[in-house]
Amino acid sequence: MSSSPSSAPLMLRGSLITLKRKCGKPTCHCAKGKPHSSPALSYNLQGKTKIVTLHPADVSEVKEALRRYNKALRSLRQQALRGIQQLSARLRRAKGGRGHEG
Repeated sequence: MSSSPSSAPLMLRGSLITLKRKCGKPTCHCAKGKPHSSPALSYNLQGKTKIVTLHPADVSEVKEALRRYNKALRSLRQQALRGIQQLSARLRRAKGGRGHEG
């Protein structure tokens, strides 16, 4: 799942989850006890939940990509809030102090 050296670091939106299931084989340990589990990425696309099953070796990369996305999202939200504050201040100055907040 590694990105190529010339591309930007992997960024993912969603949640890291663990899928648990029984395989259906009557002689398997999961038939009477602990189910099989595998890591997966869960995300929403156009109102529908999608799931990508992962290899255990990909989990650390996916965690880091999710962290990058959340950091970028926080930064974007802060930037947008600063923009709203600047616009509101400019409108107040243009209207002689009457604010247009909200």
